[in-house]
Amino acid sequence: MAVPEPLRAELDRRADALVEELLGLLAVDTANPPGETAALVDAVEARLDRLGIETERVVADPAKPNLLATIPGADPRTLLYNGHLDTVPYDERAWEHDPLGERDGDRVYGRGATDMKGPLAAMLEAAAAFAETGTTPPVTLRFAFVSDEEVAGDPGLPAVLDAGRLDADWCVIGETTCDGARRSVTVADKGSVWLTLEATGSGAHGSRPVLGENAIDRLYGAVETIRSRFGTEPFDLDPEVESVVEESVAYYEPTMGEGAARDLFARPTINLGTLSGGESVNSVPVSARAELDIRLTAGVRTPDVLARLRDCVADCEGIEIADVTWSVGTYEPLDSPLVSAVTEAVAEVTGDRVYRRSATGGGDAKKLRDAGIPTVEVALGTDTAHAADEYTTVAALRGNALLYAALPYRLAEVGKRSQTEA
Repeated sequence: MAVPEPLRAELDRRADALVEELLGLLAVDTANPPGETAALVDAVEARLDRLGIETERVVADPAKPNLLATIPGADPRTLLYNGHLDTVPYDERAWEHDPLGERDGDRVYGRGATDMKGPLAAMLEAAAAFAETGTTPPVTLRFAFVSDEEVAGDPGLPAVLDAGRLDADWCVIGETTCDGARRSVTVADKGSVWLTLEATGSGAHGSRPVLGENAIDRLYGAVETIRSRFGTEPFDLDPEVESVVEESVAYYEPTMGEGAARDLFARPTINLGTLSGGESVNSVPVSARAELDIRLTAGVRTPDVLARLRDCVADCEGIEIADVTWSVGTYEPLDSPLVSAVTEAVAEVTGDRVYRRSATGGGDAKKLRDAGIPTVEVALGTDTAHAADEYTTVAALRGNALLYAALPYRLAEVGKRSQTEA
């Protein structure tokens, strides 16, 4: 891997400091809600200032600031590292280890250890290695440590984008995508339709249901109609997206089987998330409400699907759409410089096959791609995000630090290779 030897040696020397970096991040409780990250931003900013790295704050909510940092490179083209400072909540009673940070052998436990304070610690140590060795990266490095990601809040990444403070050519988000020997780079996310349906009926005594119209029955019938019309209909995907789907199926197959993995991407997934209605067991309900979570593979036009959903609901008596929110899935082409560089770098760090897959949901990567910044997610870690006794490993931390230090060099190499081939 084309990492200068002084930089690699500094990363090796800082192996213990990397663990201490993570323990320091874990010690600051940023569970969301309430998602207060100001104390952690203060600590990270002070750390970067001591290294002589330029920082800037973008603040929409004083309790949830965002921190940017820049290391100028030999080339003005910019690689952005993005990560979120907040975590999901935790129940300390369910933990055997300290949720605010504890090392036990090769494992480091704590809320956010793998999602995603572990990758953040690796980003900070990679930045420290560049600063301490006086190494100028081949491209400019920019870091965006943001708040409020776990609840998709506006004070986080949206505030930074709205302020026009993220001008980058590529972005890597430190979400964990590798667990054990299953290595992957997330290159796509799904589109979504969140649909709230309301049903009306007419009341009657529960002993004489034929005299009424059951709103819950109507509502569930509408849900089944949507499932039958949309849940079984395969997508017509471009070949470029089909390639992403095939690698996604191969990645998920060991954990859920080939059929279930293919169903995740070949057609819409429809989840009935909430259902409520009725007043008592002995009355025919006159109203009911349901929320549906419908996910669509990248490349599918969400507005077209939504129009068909509206037509479908219009055919269901007594049913109305009370609310709807939607998004369009995004993806990076598998032959793009960013995907090629990140895939090659992960393969070199781990020695394993790397799958270029779609996420089953969507997050900040979608916001960045929509802003015109090619984006992927990648980090080594464990499949313990949001779980009790969440942890990462020392080996994963060191691998991430090397990966994030190597990526600017790999991007420069891929760029030169592309120019030669052209």
